[in-house]
Amino acid sequence: MKNLFFLFWILRGKIIMRSTMEKPIMTLPQELLQQYRARTFHTQPGQRLANADQAVDFVNERGFAFFWPIKNVLMPSLWVAAAGDRPVPDEHDDPGHVTWGWKDELLGKRRWYYARVLRKRNTMISLSVAPYFYALSPNYGDYTEDYLIDYESGQLPLPAKLIYETLLREGPLDTIALRKLAGFTNRGSDSEFNGALDLLQNTFRVLPIGVAEAGAWRYAFIYEIAARHFPDLPERAHPISEPEARQKLISLYLDSIGAAPLKEIRRVFGTAPLNWPSAAIERDLGKMEEKGELAREVEVEGVKELCVGSRK
Repeated sequence: MKNLFFLFWILRGKIIMRSTMEKPIMTLPQELLQQYRARTFHTQPGQRLANADQAVDFVNERGFAFFWPIKNVLMPSLWVAAAGDRPVPDEHDDPGHVTWGWKDELLGKRRWYYARVLRKRNTMISLSVAPYFYALSPNYGDYTEDYLIDYESGQLPLPAKLIYETLLREGPLDTIALRKLAGFTNRGSDSEFNGALDLLQNTFRVLPIGVAEAGAWRYAFIYEIAARHFPDLPERAHPISEPEARQKLISLYLDSIGAAPLKEIRRVFGTAPLNWPSAAIERDLGKMEEKGELAREVEVEGVKELCVGSRK
């Protein structure tokens, strides 16, 4: 389908030469783009995910995906692939919430990497792709020491340091026990604790690995040090350069969405927590264009800006 997608641009897309020295602009029909996304987002008839194994296959196929769809962010999600392209309802008995059970069932089983990552939202990452994310994180070597470098340089706030050191010392802990042992027992410490825990997830230092029957709701995530839960992750990430990692993730993203304006790429990768510099994104896109991995000037019907599209 990918090859056919690009071939359509060549055979049926309108080629516009602005001058003899300039690159052509390819026009992509909106209908074809939506058909492509229907396949990659798994919204075509008969594509709905039916069980946890299919959910893992979906994430491996895409490289990474949100758990739930995020407003104004173009990205595949587990919810849409299982429940269809519709809003996430508040009703707990909605059939689509079977995805919640799959998520909890797979926590700690090392079938994918799950944490609050892209846009600080719940993200599933294929284990084959996780090293590329890790290579872009502030983790350089020994996970028992790296965090201290960030703390001493002011990059890691004290609340995050306290939580990390508690997990380092005590091993996996549910949220209730972690709060207590890390010293976040005051009623007013909720925001500080949750923000620090999110930061540790965003930076690939901590992740949830299970659910405990704890707290008032008898439901609390169990957290662990990421590099201790996936001991081979730092080693697999070590030889990957930052440009190589960024280009891999951009390529996977374009494979999922087909084509989109540059602002969509920036919306995913150029915002917190990844915060890729615009100049770095531009350089990476240029390198990828040179290698024939993408097209920079794609005109999509109904879209005002020129788009970036996958050539794979």
